Amino acid sequence: MEELKDILKGCKNYDRKSQEKLYRQFYPALFALCKKFFNENHDILTALNNGMMKVFNNISQYDESKGELFNWMYTVVRNAALTMLRDKKINITVEINENIPEVLNGNPFQKAEWKDIYIYLEKLPPTTRAVCSLFYLEGFPIKDIGTSLDMKEGTIKWHLSESRAKLKNIFEKAYQL
Repeated sequence: MEELKDILKGCKNYDRKSQEKLYRQFYPALFALCKKFFNENHDILTALNNGMMKVFNNISQYDESKGELFNWMYTVVRNAALTMLRDKKINITVEINENIPEVLNGNPFQKAEWKDIYIYLEKLPPTTRAVCSLFYLEGFPIKDIGTSLDMKEGTIKWHLSESRAKLKNIFEKAYQL
């Protein structure tokens, strides 16, 4: 197998075969990332492909002294998925004026195994899944999620509360708690 540095060099020279090798090498992980945000395979692939186009168009900006290539690609593809999610306006507009109980009481995924997390996430509505993934799995603060998804903090908290309630029911059934 060709070394990653050679593939990267080819991608910087816009070599289609190198781009295909890079795409295939990281496809499983980046597909799983996009699956956190969308239900439909079409949307997942669109987000992944949009992200990879940005990767290929901006590969010359990648600086290996700042981190691993995968981490850079992950960030680019995640941002492309968030942009697509925001542009599709999938979110349910919920205006909440009353204070919501603090949602930071724990991570609902603490007791779940990694292989099961995606199964549980698929049971949530798309926007709630995206908010839940960004907060609990990616570690983003509520304010940053609000900025990324163009939502108010109260709406983000509502989605987190909703995800916790739905996941609690799912976990109770799965683990018979």
